[in-house]
Amino acid sequence: MTDTLTPVLTEPWGADRSWTREVYEAHGGYAALDKALAMAPDDVIAAVKDSGLRGRGGAGFPTGMKWSFIPQENPNPKYLVVNADESEPGTCKDIPLMMANPHVLVEGVIISSYAIRAKKAFIYIRGEVVHVIRRVQNAVREAYEAGHLGTDIHGSGFDLDIVVHAGAGAYICGEETALLEGLEGRRGQPRLRPPFPAVAGLYASPTVINNVESIASVPSIIGHGADWFASMGTEKSKGMGIFSLSGHVKRPGQYEAPLGITLRELVDLAGGMREGHELKFWTPGGSSTPLLTAEHVDLPLDFESMAGAGTMLGTRALQLFDETVCVVRAVLRWTEFYKHESCGKCTPCREGTWWLVQTLARLEKGQGSEEDLDLLLDQCDNILGRSFCALGDGATSPISSSIKHFRDEYLAHLTHGGCPFDPAASTVWAGSADQQEVTA
Repeated sequence: MTDTLTPVLTEPWGADRSWTREVYEAHGGYAALDKALAMAPDDVIAAVKDSGLRGRGGAGFPTGMKWSFIPQENPNPKYLVVNADESEPGTCKDIPLMMANPHVLVEGVIISSYAIRAKKAFIYIRGEVVHVIRRVQNAVREAYEAGHLGTDIHGSGFDLDIVVHAGAGAYICGEETALLEGLEGRRGQPRLRPPFPAVAGLYASPTVINNVESIASVPSIIGHGADWFASMGTEKSKGMGIFSLSGHVKRPGQYEAPLGITLRELVDLAGGMREGHELKFWTPGGSSTPLLTAEHVDLPLDFESMAGAGTMLGTRALQLFDETVCVVRAVLRWTEFYKHESCGKCTPCREGTWWLVQTLARLEKGQGSEEDLDLLLDQCDNILGRSFCALGDGATSPISSSIKHFRDEYLAHLTHGGCPFDPAASTVWAGSADQQEVTA
């Protein structure tokens, strides 16, 4: 595995007006489209399978395999839907990608649609990011003008139209079936499965739903070959990905590197933690993934290693917190978000997230007792695996993992009658539950 940055999707980001078709084509853009159109659709799917590309939206399901699930004998139209409703706390890779290099997504959509025999594709973008919506719309317009979209693309006989759809602003629409509900004009709520979207998705027709980065990776796979892509990363987690570093690092931002790079390597690339402070805890894939501690900085950031550590790679949204941060308060803030964003369709999530906030808020204020920690874990257990979609599961992850790694800090709140951290005085709690002291 290469341990340096591998700019592929981010390669033209520094160019002047990198979002324009002229700059994209000057960097080799749309050459992969010609190569794909000269192949049979099934061969395109086979190339993506051989590359080992796994979904970059969090779940890590093999992309080529997902495409092959589309029943071609079904007479209904086939659809491709790009999930650009990026709203996981800490995640910030798809929006910069669409801002700086939207044409790589457009080319990926065309190639992917050709592979699954779709003649209509949708890019579903979070409604709040109007500037991103306009930029992608402009890229689609430029693609039409150049003959990359429309009828008989490049003389191949393949037709495709792309619709850029602005969502109404709901975290739940990041869940693929809730996204489909929103596209069809209904309230964003998850659907009962089966049937799965590959069989009955958008407008009850076969549908592939992929993350922005997954689709944007396709042109480089076709252009450079499956073996080139598979040569990066690890044995089971192949290729490169954009890692979003935020929090207490000197240079937060997007770092495109092979899967399997460690947090220690990424932090070094980011200039290290802020001066005079040390890493305390971090999330590998956004706030819905179980958090890790400084003891885990040398774990490879790939799907298997993260699963082995009891967490998930997720969206590679690496939020880093130093010793000045109260883990209880951070977890409470995340849980308040999940309570607010619950769509309310199922009882475990609707009621469970509300109760999680009540119990956490009581503990953060230093009220309650040690038994409340067991109550929290019991509440998490009653939500985990019992909610309609993964929102409920994600809400439990930071709670259960933080109690596992920082139980003493929860108990310190009870001993001190409140949070032992005092940001105003720049004080940090130090010690175990038996010591409980505040140092300036």
